[in-house]
Amino acid sequence: MNTAADSENKIHDDLVAAIYGFRGGLVPGVTVYGYMTVPVLEHFGEEWLERGAMSVRFKEPLYEGEDVAIASSVQESGRLIVSVENGRSVALAWMERDRMAPRVEDYAACEMTAHERRPGASPETLVAGAVLGTLMTSLDLAHARMSAPLPAYVGEARLAHPAILLALANEILVRNFVLGPWIHAASEVTNFSAARDGEVLELRGKVEEAYERKGHQFVVLKILTLSGTRVIQGVRHTAIWKPRCGA
Repeated sequence: MNTAADSENKIHDDLVAAIYGFRGGLVPGVTVYGYMTVPVLEHFGEEWLERGAMSVRFKEPLYEGEDVAIASSVQESGRLIVSVENGRSVALAWMERDRMAPRVEDYAACEMTAHERRPGASPETLVAGAVLGTLMTSLDLAHARMSAPLPAYVGEARLAHPAILLALANEILVRNFVLGPWIHAASEVTNFSAARDGEVLELRGKVEEAYERKGHQFVVLKILTLSGTRVIQGVRHTAIWKPRCGA
């Protein structure tokens, strides 16, 4: 399901996506990720939301109305491989029981006002080390869209669905920079604590690197999600902020 057909990001619009060589508007990566977490939660249980991790790459786009199959298999190491439709998206998920949460002080808070003018995305603004304006948001699962048609919560405790949390990584990017059509390419997610309906979340981030590959302009963000002083999630988030035309 294309949950972002009316999004500010016009790569999800059929006509605009065609300019970049696609046969229709792209289904958002976070929606695909949401479906890929179904076998992950079935295999590891809700504990994965507290101490699980997942690395996902969106190698080829999915389109509205497609019927796609999601396959999963367990490695000898206990890690779970998840694949969408013959490898169009691939992921590896696992549990990490002994690890340290990222140091909050390594992620600077930077106030971002509602009326602050966002700079345009460019090689001059998307530079390694640039600190992102902090995103503050309150979880309202009753009106969440990014997990649809999957439920917005997991379990009786109404824990936030993984797709809703990862969608916030997209939001901090678009709240900091004016972008044209852009593509979510990959994410490395590490969970430290589950988020619950009604919690106020704080996302801090910075640009880790930016580079060009095959005519596409990429940016990699490092993002930390907090609820008060509690670390919820760390994300290494990769986006093509400027796709080449006729991709």
